Amino acid sequence: MPPSTKEILEKYSKKLSAEITPDEEKDFSRDYSKFRKEMSPPLSKYEKWAKSLGNLIKIRVKGKDKQAVQELLDTAHLDVTAEEAVTLSIISMLGIFFITVAIGVAVYLLTNSPPTLLIFLGVLASMFSFYYTYNLPKRFASLWKLQASSQMVPAILYTVIYMKHTSNLERAVHFTSEHLEGPLALDFKKIFYDVEIGKFSTIKQSLDSYLEFWREYAPEFIESFHLIESSLFEPSEARRVQILEKSLQVILDGVHEKMLKYTREIRSPLTNIYMLGIMLPTLGLALLPLASTLLGGIMQWYHVFVLFNLIIPLLVSYIITDALLKRPGGYGEAEVLELNPNYEKFKSRKPWIKSALIAAPFLLIALLPFILQMDWLTSLLGIKGDYLLGEFKLPFLKDMKLFDFITVEGALIGPFSPISVLLSLFIPLSLALFFSIAYKEKTSTMIKSREDTKKIEEEFTNSIFQLGNRLGDNVPAEIAFGTIAESTRNQVTHDFFSLVNQNIQQGGMSVERAIFDKKRGAITFFPSSLIATSMKILVESVKKGLQVAASSLMAISEYIKNINKINQRLKDLLAEIITDMKSNMVFLAPLLSGIVVGLFSMIVSILGKLEQFKAEMGSGSSSVAGIPDGLMGMFEVSKMIPPYFIQASVGIYIVQIIFILTSALVIVESGKDVLKEKYELSLNLKRGIYLYLITAIISITALTLLAVVALGGLSIS
Repeated sequence: MPPSTKEILEKYSKKLSAEITPDEEKDFSRDYSKFRKEMSPPLSKYEKWAKSLGNLIKIRVKGKDKQAVQELLDTAHLDVTAEEAVTLSIISMLGIFFITVAIGVAVYLLTNSPPTLLIFLGVLASMFSFYYTYNLPKRFASLWKLQASSQMVPAILYTVIYMKHTSNLERAVHFTSEHLEGPLALDFKKIFYDVEIGKFSTIKQSLDSYLEFWREYAPEFIESFHLIESSLFEPSEARRVQILEKSLQVILDGVHEKMLKYTREIRSPLTNIYMLGIMLPTLGLALLPLASTLLGGIMQWYHVFVLFNLIIPLLVSYIITDALLKRPGGYGEAEVLELNPNYEKFKSRKPWIKSALIAAPFLLIALLPFILQMDWLTSLLGIKGDYLLGEFKLPFLKDMKLFDFITVEGALIGPFSPISVLLSLFIPLSLALFFSIAYKEKTSTMIKSREDTKKIEEEFTNSIFQLGNRLGDNVPAEIAFGTIAESTRNQVTHDFFSLVNQNIQQGGMSVERAIFDKKRGAITFFPSSLIATSMKILVESVKKGLQVAASSLMAISEYIKNINKINQRLKDLLAEIITDMKSNMVFLAPLLSGIVVGLFSMIVSILGKLEQFKAEMGSGSSSVAGIPDGLMGMFEVSKMIPPYFIQASVGIYIVQIIFILTSALVIVESGKDVLKEKYELSLNLKRGIYLYLITAIISITALTLLAVVALGGLSIS
């Protein structure tokens, strides 16, 4: 009897289900709690503070402000409401303000003198705290977009490759979400979840709704996906493939155009940073010796510290952050650190302990002038707190003190000697070594692994093209791997293909097991997302025939070459900006600062020597080397800022500038890449601080000796 309608429907329903249901065993978050766990990582510190403080005081936010803040929080995938975010900002501002007032009142009651600077800094800090915390959602949202958008090109690539051999949007999006990493992968999984919970009836509706999120930030991403969707309705196979290839070209061209525009827009902010962060501070240093004396001691060392190590770095950081938030997406490093096998070492605290043990002795050396002023310590050791260099058999500098502290109204002021300035160089050195050693320990293994992986991927592009050719000649995949292993001898990728071939020939494994077996699979020893994705596509497409597999692999090879060309073009566009930033950071700023510190030390030495001559000549003489006594009275060394503190502030500022500019450089070049940022910091801190130390040592020594020689012929009249 002929089959009934019901039997026919059941038969073809099963067949259709087999075609549509993904082959992977892993399902897509059928349980809501599982999806929430997958979508929501552990709460960040910001979320914890916002939730804890937001529950103490309820502040209502209405209208457009609430909508704007909530949109930013949702974009950053933060589990915080707009009210909680605003409450955190207000409480942080009020908390700092009231703490400042309390400390100010306490100091006034104890000393009977109002701490004006403390109150000013407290008010400034409270205002900055409000501004910073209020804008954190915007910063988090921008950083999230940078991380997610760096995966847009791979997302289009994976979707296009899958759609070329299987024109099924649902399976293509599923495949893409499985092979992307980080934020964009979670968003693609949410596309499926929204269909499962009934929010949308089809994948296309869910995908179109999600794409609206990127309309202003990445319109080329939306256009590419719309082209992919339109390929579903093309009856001609050649036309369908052409549209898919066009979609990838659209996003590549879009990224290129946006980065080209960005390279023009960022030049002005970087010029401002160069002038405000490097040139003006170093030129201002040259005026500090005279300004501090002419102001009669009003300007103290802690004023310089606040200016150089708080106000200017915050201002520079704000300018550069504002420029970086405008960086377009679609280009940058897309690796997720948590998936790296060496991630535990990156998170370990042991490198910090090691670097602290190395840096601590240098910091103690820097503090030696102050340590030796402790009477109980010098009495215990049987030494003096200060010495003349003549006591160390240095007749040329016999009248110069080792530290040169001055006692004014019972208080020690100083140190003023060039030797103490040289000792103060160990402060920035210890700080730079602390971070440099720790970051190198944390990142050296991971960055080497990344570089090795990139070398493999460069060769792998050509190797999979050869593999596609072998498959196109109707050579079975099991045999093709052995052929490619022979042809890639003396190449990095030879080990991969050789291991796959060995698993197939000697282990009796299938192609899929030979590559993806958890214990012996070749991919276990070559942790590359590109290789894993290419081999997954191979396994999928081989099921549909060798010609389909050959076409897929050769298409991957061609597309990767195009992406590499675009990336190289973008690097060329950014080369001038990156070179300027590196030059300012590790060469110009340390060089200028080292010379100015030497000049400051020389000026203090000259004025100190002139004051010594003035004391020796007594009240009977009218001038020193032709300088009127009235003019000499304007320059009192005791009212000057000790060069020890000037150098310490400048040295710390150099370290801060390297931190700020390195972070900016990495974001401009690669997007948000924490691994590269820490690795570059370990290198730049060494280069910058070593140049600064060498320049400062030569400058201080040479100019001090020059001052001694010049003052040696002065006469008292």
